[in-house]
Amino acid sequence: MKRAVIPQFFARLKAAMPEPETELEYDNVYQLLVAVVLSAQATDAGVNRATGPLFETVKTPAQMVALGERRLIGHIKTIGLFRMKAKNVIALSRLLIERHGGEVPHTHEELQALPGVGRKTANVVMNVAFGEATIAVDTHIFRVGNRTGLAPGKNPLEVELKLLKRVPEEYRLHAHHWLILHGRYTCKARKPECPACVVNDLCTFRGKTTAA
Repeated sequence: MKRAVIPQFFARLKAAMPEPETELEYDNVYQLLVAVVLSAQATDAGVNRATGPLFETVKTPAQMVALGERRLIGHIKTIGLFRMKAKNVIALSRLLIERHGGEVPHTHEELQALPGVGRKTANVVMNVAFGEATIAVDTHIFRVGNRTGLAPGKNPLEVELKLLKRVPEEYRLHAHHWLILHGRYTCKARKPECPACVVNDLCTFRGKTTAA
C-alpha cells in the first residue's frame, strides 16, 4: 500500500468506527490486565463469559491471591490453556502486591516482567488503560497488515514496527482497535467481506471476494 493513501485508509475506518474500544469487559486496570492475559489464543467473548462471574468478587490482586489457583481454574476452565493461565494470573497478582503496591505498572518493561505478560499484552494495557499510542499485533492485525499491504511483515514484531512508522500520528492511538475490529468483522481469515469493506479500493489484496 502506498504511503500516500494510508491517511485515507484510517480516515475511513475512523468514520465507520468513531470510538473503537476493546471488547473485553472489565471494571479497572487490574481486571483488564487479567482479561488480556486470559485472552491469549481465546476469543474475547469466551473470556467475558468466564470473567463475568469472576470479576464480580475479584477486583484486586489481593482478592485474586486469596481466591487461589484451584478456584480460579474453576472460573476459567472453559478458556484454552486455563491451567497455565491460572498459574500466571496468581503469580502476577503476587508480584503486583510485592513490587508495585497492588497497582498495575505503567511501563512496558515492568509489565513484561510479570508472568504471562508478553509484548502484545503489555501493548494492549498501555494503550487501553494508559492511553499510549501502542499497537498490539494479534492474529487479526497481523493478517490485515499483510493482506492489505499496509504493513507487511514475517512476524508480529515486524508488523508492529512497520505500523508505528506508517500509521499517521493522528490515528495511532486508536489504530490498534480499528485494525482488530476490521480484521474480526470484515477482513476475516477464511473469507474476507471485501464488497462491504470501506477500504476495498485502497487495499492491495489480490484475492478479493465479490458479492454473491
